[in-house]
Order: sequence, then C-alpha cells, then structure tokens
Amino acid sequence: MPDPDPALRPDPALQPINAFLAAFARRQAARTVDLPGGFAVYNDAFAHSRANNQVVIDTAVDPEALPAVTEEALGHLPHRLVSVLDDEVARACAEPMLRAGYTHSTYLVMLHEGPAPAGGAAEEVDLDALRIPLTRRWRGFLPDVGDEVLRHLVDRRETRRRGADAVHFIGARTESGEVASWADLYLDPVTGVAQIEDLITSQAHLGRGYADAVLSTALRWAADGACGTRFLTADATDWPRHWYARRGFRVIGHSHCFERG
Repeated sequence: MPDPDPALRPDPALQPINAFLAAFARRQAARTVDLPGGFAVYNDAFAHSRANNQVVIDTAVDPEALPAVTEEALGHLPHRLVSVLDDEVARACAEPMLRAGYTHSTYLVMLHEGPAPAGGAAEEVDLDALRIPLTRRWRGFLPDVGDEVLRHLVDRRETRRRGADAVHFIGARTESGEVASWADLYLDPVTGVAQIEDLITSQAHLGRGYADAVLSTALRWAADGACGTRFLTADATDWPRHWYARRGFRVIGHSHCFERG
C-alpha cells in the first residue's frame, strides 16, 4: 500500500500539543471524573466558568453516545461545554451534538515557526493588576451577565497556575502604569511545549503595539524556557487568526467546542 499523501498527514506537533491541552485541563481542575473518550473537569468555586466545568474528549468516542455522556457529567449545571481535541473525532461527533441542541465552534491550532523574537517590552503581572482591565473587557464581551459571573471569569485565572510546570501572566503597561494588553504563557520544558492563551488588549489601547509587546515577550520567554513547540489557538471565524499568521504562526490542525445553555 503506498504511503498516504504527506499533505494529508497530521502535523507531528499536534500529538504533544493535544497531550499538553488535556494535561493542562486535568491539572488546573479542582476535581476530575474519567468518562468514555475523555474526562470531565469541575470547579464549584467558579460554577459560571464553562472552561472550568466541562467535558474534554481526547481519544476516540462513540459520537452517538456523546450527548448522553455529557448530560450525565454536566447535568447539574445550566451550561454545557465539550472540547474535542482531535479534528476527525470532532467532525464525527458534530451531527449528533447538533441534533442535541449544541452549537459547534472550530478553533485553529497555530504553531509559531522560525526564531523567537528578541523580546518585547512586557513584564510579569499578577492577577490584581489584571482585575480591573480584565473585568472591563469581559463586560464588553458579555454586557448582559451579572457581577458574579464576571468575578468567576476573572478570578478563575488563578487556577491556571496549577495547569503547567510554569505559568506566567504577561502584561504590557502604558506610561501611566495601566495594563493595556495581557496574555497567559504556559510552559512544559520536559516536553518542550508552550501555549500562549487569552491575548487580549483593552478597548482603549487597541492598535498601539501593546499586543505585539506581549506576544514577543511570551515567545521569547518560551524559547528561553526550552520550549521549541510554541502554539496558540484562534477562532477559525475571527480576525485574530490573520494577525497571528503575520507574526509567524501557521495552522497545523483544528480543535472543536460544542456548547449549549
């Protein structure tokens, strides 16, 4: 049998990246429950956070059974989130999940290619420095939610410190000291994998280079931390994917989310 077309083969970086994502979800959770094809993560302290209370599918699963598996795992919550890391598995699950009332979102797994930048004018920040700009930005994204929901979405960030061997909150400040743009950086030097997550800029400071400073700093720190596989995920339908592509990121795969409620 001839070898498959190399263009159709999964990128070899996808396997360690998906393993990293699954391990991160487990490590940051307050508790986990194994399920067919994956596991559920829970944190009752942040019940409004879907990312902290979700099902993660990281191996093969019966697509027709997934809605029932999810209902059993998350039935006590008003919302449902299922993250499926493998593209082929997710596409098989799409029809049963859509029939069950879920929406389907696709995310691009983007790998940074080429040398890391020399660095950027950003620095380590703590959650207190992020709380006000992050709350303001979430209020812009979700204008109709209550204060408790916003608090959960902001304070949940602290649980991410458990997700990887090294976790950094990186921020670029204005001349007055306000954090204008920020992101998380997760490092696993043992496997050489680093993820940049939640790169956000305050509405008032868009287009002034702050995000570039954060991204350049994150890439430099990842390289200095012995992480040659530097990746992020981006919404397949939103404009930031083009911004990342211009900064050396290439699409190597897809992950998927199914949501309801």
